[in-house]
Amino acid sequence: MENVMLNMSVSVDGFSAGPDVTVEHPMGEGGERLHEWLFNSGSDRAVAAGGTSPNGVDAQVAQELFASTGAVVVGRRTFDVGVELWGDTPFPVPCFVLTHQAREQLVMKSAAFTFVTDGIESALRQARVAARDKNVLIMGGANTAQQFVRAGLVDEIQIQLVPVLLGSGTRLFDHLGTHHIELERNRLIESPHVTHLRFRVAR
Repeated sequence: MENVMLNMSVSVDGFSAGPDVTVEHPMGEGGERLHEWLFNSGSDRAVAAGGTSPNGVDAQVAQELFASTGAVVVGRRTFDVGVELWGDTPFPVPCFVLTHQAREQLVMKSAAFTFVTDGIESALRQARVAARDKNVLIMGGANTAQQFVRAGLVDEIQIQLVPVLLGSGTRLFDHLGTHHIELERNRLIESPHVTHLRFRVAR
């Protein structure tokens, strides 16, 4: 069976977004810094050339995530602030939006957004069916990530640790309760721009 993968970029002080998230600042003020590693032109050139230089690592990680994802779950706030920016969908796969307000499915060029009003378990069931033999990606934001982690529904956590201290914003792993969640690191790759960490959630 496919994995449920939580993938987020975070600052060294634990923030996955800056303060004051709006349509104008979908990652919060200063939060775009967390995704700069995705747009490093050196990474793209290195991978396109078949290279294995440090710069090529970032693009390789992004491409692996892209290729292994069969469906995506996002929160409504992430959808609201991101849909215009994306111009289509962040991944060309079925996307499921957690929301309290029902609406018709939104079909875009490469995929469709289905709005789920009956909770994370329902969204995950639908995403698993849509993903077939690929992973379900929990993409954002922090509140959605926390709900899935608290419920024990995440198999792997992939963190892109960005060398910056944001100082304020939304912390990824707040509000998880007081019990320990053991993680088993199964990957560590670094480049000059970001450190890629992947953990298996111990059962």
